[in-house]
Amino acid sequence: MCSHGHSHNCAAEHIPEVSGDDVHRYDMVSYIDMERVTTLNESVDGAGKKVFKVMENREDRTEFVKSDSDHELLFNIPFTGHVRLTGLSIIGDEDGSHPAKIRLFKDREAMAFDDCSIEADQEIDLKQDPRGLVDYPLKASKFGNVHHLSILVAANFGEDETKVYYIGLRGEFQHEFRQRVAIATYESRAQLKDHKNEIPDGITKSLF
Repeated sequence: MCSHGHSHNCAAEHIPEVSGDDVHRYDMVSYIDMERVTTLNESVDGAGKKVFKVMENREDRTEFVKSDSDHELLFNIPFTGHVRLTGLSIIGDEDGSHPAKIRLFKDREAMAFDDCSIEADQEIDLKQDPRGLVDYPLKASKFGNVHHLSILVAANFGEDETKVYYIGLRGEFQHEFRQRVAIATYESRAQLKDHKNEIPDGITKSLF
């Protein structure tokens, strides 16, 4: 149990730092539907999706997202299929603009700030981590089969604005969207049926 009185996620105090051969692989960026990623309250349009970089570029400081009117940021992240998410990493600055608390929501597309009043699937208190050395495990019971993830930055370490350089997701791809496969199969059958009813050019129907 926490020995201190304020509300805090005790698990965050025991998050392992990883280095060397023990580094986790944050390779899920290749399964993000990047064209459909949206970030609410970003100061520059389109900046939010740029923090989802390949792991090797996680310390690149040239691309980042900064919040606009206050400290909150809301990332809506659709995937190209169903995925299992097992952990994440977040890089910010060494000052008060680094995210301090995030709330995660699964499979709620196009969330707005007003939608975030519901209970989150997981809340995580973050450490200041300018190099991406801290791994935050995600609940297996919640994120074993996900097609959309929303990440709300609910608090930072004291600045008016929040800055994020990198968000890495750990996990594995599960399967393609079944409904898309079904639609494609239906359409191919429908097209075949249409072709059967077509009359070749130059041939007229006989009335007899």
